[in-house]
Amino acid sequence: MDTQRVLLFVALSLILMLLWAEWGRFNAPPVPQAAISQPAASASAVLPATPGAVPQLQSPSVAPALSGGLARGERVQVETDLLSVEIDTQGGDLRRAALVGIGRSNEERDLPFMLLDDEGTQLFVAQTGLVGANGSVNVDHRQMFEAAANRYVLNDGEDELRVPLVWVGEGLRVTKTYIFRRDSYRVGVEVSVENRGDTAWQGALYGQLQRTDPGQQSMFLYTYTGAVVSTPEAPYEKVDFDEIASGWSGLNTTDGWAAMIQHYFLAAVLPGTGASHRIYSLAPAPGRYVIGVAGDSQRIAAGQSGALHTEFFLGPKIQERLIDAAPGLERTVDFGYLWFIAEPLHWLLKQLHSFMGNWGLAIILLTILIKLVFYKLSETSYRSMAQMRKLGPRLQTLKERYGDDRQKLNEAMMKMYREEKVNPMSGCLPILVQIPVFIALYWALLESVELRHAPFFGWINDLSTLDPYFVLPILMGITMVVQQRLNPAPLDPIQQKLMMILPLVFTVFFAFFPSGLVLYWLVNNLLSITQQWVITKRIAG
Repeated sequence: MDTQRVLLFVALSLILMLLWAEWGRFNAPPVPQAAISQPAASASAVLPATPGAVPQLQSPSVAPALSGGLARGERVQVETDLLSVEIDTQGGDLRRAALVGIGRSNEERDLPFMLLDDEGTQLFVAQTGLVGANGSVNVDHRQMFEAAANRYVLNDGEDELRVPLVWVGEGLRVTKTYIFRRDSYRVGVEVSVENRGDTAWQGALYGQLQRTDPGQQSMFLYTYTGAVVSTPEAPYEKVDFDEIASGWSGLNTTDGWAAMIQHYFLAAVLPGTGASHRIYSLAPAPGRYVIGVAGDSQRIAAGQSGALHTEFFLGPKIQERLIDAAPGLERTVDFGYLWFIAEPLHWLLKQLHSFMGNWGLAIILLTILIKLVFYKLSETSYRSMAQMRKLGPRLQTLKERYGDDRQKLNEAMMKMYREEKVNPMSGCLPILVQIPVFIALYWALLESVELRHAPFFGWINDLSTLDPYFVLPILMGITMVVQQRLNPAPLDPIQQKLMMILPLVFTVFFAFFPSGLVLYWLVNNLLSITQQWVITKRIAG
């Protein structure tokens, strides 16, 4: 049957699309062992020792050239209501950043999720520094700073916490101040330069993110991990680790940002708007990747002072916070090519949650609303299927009469369709129209950090992970079998066999999907079965 072929094609296409995307990531070359076998404290990059190696930065044409390793100094602890941070006096880097109130995993919900970390086999740090121009001294992220205290806490009643680090040498006094604010994942960086020398100092501030490739976390679900950059001309551009390793050329822009993203979380360098800067990438060692932003060069005369600014965002991909942080940063919630459909669905899901108070119930209600929107289209499709099912015995008779003579069989089938006023293709278009919405909703659910560790009921205590007892995937497989019984049986024996094993394939495939996604498919199938059963009974009766 033509409709049956379309259904089979759609189902297999969805599976192949997801498997193909995952296959490429899961079989990517592994991170070189040399990059992860050594302690992370010795895995970083520093500016060149020779100032002459640093190019002019008046029109930020080239990013700082980086090479070498990272030493460890004293640690400064910073505690706010949302962040628990460790700053290393060696370079004044953000070496560790835990997200307070966000569990590390489903099994370790009491431990905060570590976004930045320089311990163990994986490295992810945020670095800032000054790169001198015209022979001026560098105050980069290998310099040793001093801190007035080793612990800072944002106390009740305080809205801002400032953490200063000081470096003095070669006629300069540089104060790097981290600025933390209440209820914010944004960390400001203010670098004050006091020129105590006899000649002018000239240079630029850079902020960068450096990490190793954590590898693909799931064989069945692909989510992008890597660098992304934004400019007014290209608001969202991925720069994967392979591109960085092969020497991505970078961008000059006046408004933009750079980030390292992963599933649910990101760290971003936000230099602000209005000033020109250079977005660059580097691969300082095998398996390590840098994305950063170098600002415009500034000149500070002898005896004068000046300040340079940048900002980091370190947190979950909550769209409201991303919109407030920087233009276009909300696109790091990567909804794929159908983002223009997925974003409204994601917004609607959040509105339903605010009303229902449970993300699982919000998914169910969203599925019902989508089903209502496509009710008429689905009705057309199911009516066509019911009519084709009613003609099933006569079609089987024609197949037995004409055997392998496909031409005569098709002519006889078309004649019967005309006599019965049945259009076998009328059920195909409604299905094809709904496919983009289904795919967009898939990505909306997959990328929603709000579903992370969100309970539904009973044994499902995390809608972002698989059903531990596989109840939902099994129920979904059963609903697919029921749907097949309501559809007209294919005449082709090969198609019959494929349709028989399809529920089993989907059950196994969805067993490794987040339970929130499986819940959507299950509810959608139940609604489809109900609608199709009513229409089939009406036409058959």
